[in-house]
Amino acid sequence: MIEERNDTALPTTPDLRLDGRRALVTGAGRGIGLGAAAALAEAGAEVTLVARTVSEIEDVAKRIGERGQQATPVGLDISDHSAVDTFFASSEPFHVLLNNAGTNRPMPMWEVTGDDYDAVLDLNLKSSYFVAQGCARQMIDHGIKGSLIHMSSQMGHVGGAKRSLYCASKWAVEGMSKAFALDLAPHGIRSNTIAPTFIETPMTKPFFQDRDFRAEVLGRIKLGRIGKVEDLLGAVVFLAGDASGLMTGACLKIDGGWTAD
Repeated sequence: MIEERNDTALPTTPDLRLDGRRALVTGAGRGIGLGAAAALAEAGAEVTLVARTVSEIEDVAKRIGERGQQATPVGLDISDHSAVDTFFASSEPFHVLLNNAGTNRPMPMWEVTGDDYDAVLDLNLKSSYFVAQGCARQMIDHGIKGSLIHMSSQMGHVGGAKRSLYCASKWAVEGMSKAFALDLAPHGIRSNTIAPTFIETPMTKPFFQDRDFRAEVLGRIKLGRIGKVEDLLGAVVFLAGDASGLMTGACLKIDGGWTAD
């Protein structure tokens, strides 16, 4: 006798809530980091905000707390690797990392000095690497199937005039994340990137005061507008939780079509 199968059951959509999870956000005092920290907290995560400027993250944590959500500010220079080690040695493990802290020094490649190179690559790549390593070690030790999210850039997929340092760092972040994904997959830990186009933040705002630069950027963004922090927050929450459970070694490009051609 052949048993009848019930194929009418509808699948359940994964929940985007992050209740009971702890998230670490670097560069959380302004711009993308501030927005991402607020979004993760709104989704239910207990968020630790990290930045060098303590007054900024204290203000953000206070504003998140006023919404009835959980946020803790921690003053930390992530380029100080000894301080990073000390931080992870004394913290509870995290379920989510948003590697967001970064910098840029736009200039023609022939003007770049060793100090310029170190400033950009050390923060955008080296510091991100060892923050991720610290998070991953905790996750492994505690059996946490976590999510590492690295804020990359469309410039990690294309070149850009006067952006050799930034491109070098973000192409490296893309490769780093893919390799992390392979190393960490046996532990159920995922590693992905978000690659935005130009987002209007305190760091980028001065660039857009140059009319020619603004016109060039808008000419390359097919949707015809400069990005807002809010454009990235859905991707952050998605990659942090169960809805992206089969994604690792991947990149979400949020570039308005910049890299489409």
